[in-house]
Amino acid sequence: MQDFLEARKSKILFFKKDIRKKKTKHGKVNIPEGLFSKCRKCGEFIFNEELEKNNKVCPNCNFHFNINARERIDLICDNNSFVEFFTDLKSVNPLDFPGYEEKLKVNETETGETDAFVCGEARISHHKVALGVLDSYFFMGSMGCVAGEKITRLIEYATQNSLPLIIFSASGGARMQEGIFSLMQMVKTSSALKCHHNTRLLYISILTNPTTGGVAASFASLGDINIAEQGALIGFAGPRVIKQTINQSLPEGFQSAEFQLRKGFVDLILDRNELRPTISKLLSLHKKGE
Repeated sequence: MQDFLEARKSKILFFKKDIRKKKTKHGKVNIPEGLFSKCRKCGEFIFNEELEKNNKVCPNCNFHFNINARERIDLICDNNSFVEFFTDLKSVNPLDFPGYEEKLKVNETETGETDAFVCGEARISHHKVALGVLDSYFFMGSMGCVAGEKITRLIEYATQNSLPLIIFSASGGARMQEGIFSLMQMVKTSSALKCHHNTRLLYISILTNPTTGGVAASFASLGDINIAEQGALIGFAGPRVIKQTINQSLPEGFQSAEFQLRKGFVDLILDRNELRPTISKLLSLHKKGE
């Protein structure tokens, strides 16, 4: 720990010297873009290089920055073991919702994904698994027809091939632009999970920030083991909406991962850096118990 702090101090001192060199004649400093990120919790500026090395967890306050689906897959899987499924599925506009197609194109361009759910087969510490990840950067990880279909197909693949299932959730809930078609995915994914459960296969659900709405009310809450990433917001409606509806003050930390653990909604809270070794251990224990 002391070595880490000394290295960090050296970097900051070097940067301060570099700033003095880059001052303009008006005394302003030209700071290169993309060098720092500001922590939303403690307000500290962190070197992006340092943040990346710590898997986007703040080294000062342990705040967990959001990460996309590909970063999550790289973090949890063995190198080059992930084989992606169902990449040909793309959302349409079943309700002719105004502007929906344009928003889909923007999200596809910005994220490089065709929808919010990325899934396939992978290995974690040499254990073969069916793995799915919701990407909060694509339409806030909302579940529409395509996400629901991909989740269902992944569960069915896990069932047919006798594989443990792992799903990372990060979602604002069911996708409003697809209305009742989106809500139907809650039933579909839950039914597929019942079949997976009946074959006595393991399902580990990891709830990350945020996991809300129709996702929280369906497959995300149905794990044999429900794990929350530290600091995650977990619930159905948001705290502000609930407070406005019932006109009552809510308990402190309402819908935080820690609150849900106390109420028995989740089984375990883990730091992001603890997820891979813990999941590996759970997979090993399950295999021994077969």
